[in-house]
Parts: sequence; C-alpha cells; structure tokens
Amino acid sequence: MAPLTDPERLRHYRHAIRLWHVSGYVNFERRALEWVRQVLGVAARDFSRLICEHVDAGGEIDEVPETRPEYQEHEFHHDLRLTVGDRRIYVETRLLMERDIDDTTIQVVNVHDV
Repeated sequence: MAPLTDPERLRHYRHAIRLWHVSGYVNFERRALEWVRQVLGVAARDFSRLICEHVDAGGEIDEVPETRPEYQEHEFHHDLRLTVGDRRIYVETRLLMERDIDDTTIQVVNVHDV
C-alpha cells in the first residue's frame, strides 16, 4: 500500500475530514456504522472526530487502487489504521471528490479490528 500523496486528493481528504462535526461531510455505510456503535460503543460523530485527530496528527492515509469489480466506479479507496482505546482499528473510506472542495465528502465503508 502506498500513502496518499497526490496533493489535490490529500487537500480534499483533509478538508472533508476536518468538517467531521458538520452533517454530511463524513458519512457511514450501514455495516460500518453498526460495527462502530456495537463493537466500539462510539457514535458516528465521535468516530469521525477520532479519524480527524488521526489525520491531523500525521497518521498515514493509504491510497489503494480499487480492483474489486463491484466498486469499479471508484478509482481508489483510502485506508487508515488508528487506535481506539486498546484496539487497532482498520478503516476503509472513499473520497467522493468534487470540483468544489466544499462539496467533497468521505464515505466510511468498512471498519474492523486490524
């Protein structure tokens, strides 16, 4: 896996995740949301803040070319590995980048233990 280094995608990712507290910028697919709530006992908003803190602290964002046929409309997905309590957590996200940076969002699609 390679880190996200494209300056434009990185700028959009950081911008969207820093708006974690504003509705609509960080969204969760159902299975990711259920895992965060049931396993970690954390609300989506709080988990979004943890992702933001991870990114702001210099935590790596891996950019992975999307090869799964069912997701071929996406060029990449972005993976993070962060610590929540004493757990190492894998987070798969998609950057839904728009021309206007204020319209860019992040979709959390999968969360589980590393």
